[in-house]
Amino acid sequence: MKRIRLLLIGFLVVQAGNAQQVVSLYNSKAPGSEKWSWTEKAKYYSMMQDTIVYNVSQPTLTVYLPDSSVANGTAVIICPGGAFHQLSIGSEGSWVAKWLNKKGVTAFVLRYRLVRSLTDDPVKETFSKMNDKAKLDKENDSVVTMAIADGKKAIEFVRTHAAEYRINPKRIGIMGFSAGGTVTMGVGYTYNESNRPDFLAPIYFYRNALGPQSVPKDAPPIFICAASDDQLGFATHSSNLYNEWLAAGKSAELHMFSKGGHGFGMHRQGLPSDKWIESFGEWLNVLGLLKNKE
Repeated sequence: MKRIRLLLIGFLVVQAGNAQQVVSLYNSKAPGSEKWSWTEKAKYYSMMQDTIVYNVSQPTLTVYLPDSSVANGTAVIICPGGAFHQLSIGSEGSWVAKWLNKKGVTAFVLRYRLVRSLTDDPVKETFSKMNDKAKLDKENDSVVTMAIADGKKAIEFVRTHAAEYRINPKRIGIMGFSAGGTVTMGVGYTYNESNRPDFLAPIYFYRNALGPQSVPKDAPPIFICAASDDQLGFATHSSNLYNEWLAAGKSAELHMFSKGGHGFGMHRQGLPSDKWIESFGEWLNVLGLLKNKE
């Protein structure tokens, strides 16, 4: 009943661009984290010019609706990054959603489950762990599995409610940044019929947390983007992924910028990487996903 009420409230909102509602992905406690009792929080960091969300224990989707005059029936689930400890909810979430809305795409920003932060400075806490990636991966391991499950649940939810959101159930994709890209590819490697994404877009994604995987026989088209000077060393994760998709005979597009670093998202640095999202939009258009749903 709670989910139904949330949906009804959302559809009472005038169908203007960027109208929002928040939907819980699970009717009760999310499987695997039933004993989690901490509360989700958000903090703005001026140095990052972004809001960071942390301590997510109850996964949700924030819905961004395009203006009905431009809506085309395509949907994208957006997974922000943050090392599975936090979410860059602006530059890798809501700002992306609003850009997609202008293209007629319905966007859903996923807040997936994260490692619990023990302080109210999640960025400092996360950075203190970055020097030992193997230890960080071990700490993240169980949460990665949960986050991927949240990604699959998000696709199932959007597909089940496609008619209510005026979405074509065969035009639902998932994209993610860094750890969110790990979620994206965790879904992209292991989906079933109900949660198969129709397209994928991992942006400077992290591969090591997934372990060995193979390209599915019915793998969807993929858009891959990163920077060669990624300071975390993730550039080859993207280039290798592109080669995997090509070797399997699947549709793939790769954008590897010489400069841009890690975590550029929707921030502007005065570099060609600033225009990555325009390339993403062009790719969607080539696939016919920006044309009217009819």
